[in-house]
Amino acid sequence: MMEFDREEHGSERTDKNCENGIINTETHAPGTEEDHKSCEDNEENQKTWSLERNWGFTLQELFGLALKFFKEMNGKAFNPTYEENLRLVALHKQITLGPYNPEACPEIGFFDWQGNDRRKEWLRLGSMAKEDAMEDFVKLLNSCCALFAPYVTSHKIEKEEQEKRQREEEERLRLEREEQERRRLEEEARRREEEEMRIKEEEQRRKEEAERLQIEQQKEQIMAVLNAQTAVQFQQYAEQQYPDIPDHQQLLIRQLQEQHYQQYIHQALQMQQMASQNQQEDSNALPAPVLKEAVPTCNPNNQSNSLENHEQQSDSKAFHLCVEGKTGEVAIIAPSMWTRPQVKEFKEKVLHDEDSVITVGRGEVLTVRVPTHQHGSHLFWEFATDHYDIGFGLYFEWKDLTIPTDSKIEGESTTDANEGTAQAEKEKPTEQGRRPLVNEVVPVSRRDSHEEVYAGSHQYPGEGVHLLKFDNSYSLWRPKVVYYRVYYTR
Repeated sequence: MMEFDREEHGSERTDKNCENGIINTETHAPGTEEDHKSCEDNEENQKTWSLERNWGFTLQELFGLALKFFKEMNGKAFNPTYEENLRLVALHKQITLGPYNPEACPEIGFFDWQGNDRRKEWLRLGSMAKEDAMEDFVKLLNSCCALFAPYVTSHKIEKEEQEKRQREEEERLRLEREEQERRRLEEEARRREEEEMRIKEEEQRRKEEAERLQIEQQKEQIMAVLNAQTAVQFQQYAEQQYPDIPDHQQLLIRQLQEQHYQQYIHQALQMQQMASQNQQEDSNALPAPVLKEAVPTCNPNNQSNSLENHEQQSDSKAFHLCVEGKTGEVAIIAPSMWTRPQVKEFKEKVLHDEDSVITVGRGEVLTVRVPTHQHGSHLFWEFATDHYDIGFGLYFEWKDLTIPTDSKIEGESTTDANEGTAQAEKEKPTEQGRRPLVNEVVPVSRRDSHEEVYAGSHQYPGEGVHLLKFDNSYSLWRPKVVYYRVYYTR
């Protein structure tokens, strides 16, 4: 209330000054109209700023609240005087319709004294500006009703709360947008990582597939070479096992070929390891000289030939012997060995022949001698045992080759050599101080023949006798029953 009074006094002084200014401009200088307009603009800005600072609303918003309060509370919460009511109505018409215009306004009856009073009050306002009329309306309503200021204050608080909620909502929306953006970036990063991982896995899979195909191709090439060497032997063995059953024969041949391939790979790895060890020992013993040597190149077109040569080199064993004072070379082809699980069926077949079941006593070594046949080319053997394993080895005793009695072949024990010599003397007398040459074909090692049937074949290296040794010398308590079968093929 007091603030509005002070503002009224200030505005009255401003109006008087402006009126004096207008009089001065009319009296003194005709060129000061622009100064007068700038003065009015400054006054309007000061009034607007003052209202907003005091009430917290713009002039337009404050007039809207005042008009709403007047319409809702007139005659209820407050009762203005007749003059105040005329003034408020006239100010409202000045704001909404502008200055009074007799031509635009309808005529009022002579006895409508209230309408005539309102028309006179409106006419008294003259050309008052709309903003001034709004300000006078607010001031007059505030002066005549003490409830208007709290009403505006409550709306101010509500406005502040609404603005606060709006700011909070904007902040929430901003955080949500930031969170969505962060999740989007994380999702894009995750997708990129998954894509990169998928590409790496795809490359790794292609690489592994290429390596697998290369290994399969190499295996096929190696097996083609090996199968070409053992086709006749395996076919004859399969016919012996399953006569007149071609399907079983083909299945057995495939099993034998796969086992032969695995043995070849195992031997090749062992040879490679031995070669690397020997090379390392040589490099540690002597400094390696720098030599300019031709490096062999690998031609894919000759890969099968190189595999065949490598097979022949790895499967052959060369022995340099002294035969009657002369140096000679005898080749022993490495045997082919495999296993099959039909132990029970094999024993049932062998039981029909009493000579094919032998007992090796505890701590004993039993040798089965099988001479080469004049019409044969390969020796085949099969054996199995009851309940326990047994040692097995294969040797070849030459018919026409002899060595001094005190000499020793690598891989042959002294006892075996003496045994072979004694048995050879029974069949054919030799010169005094010499004995038949015996070469090791398969070293003696323990075989789990109670679980699988152990079988193999060996190409005749020449004329002589194959020695099948069943070794039970490591067993001090148990004799072993051996079921075996030996035959030759053409």
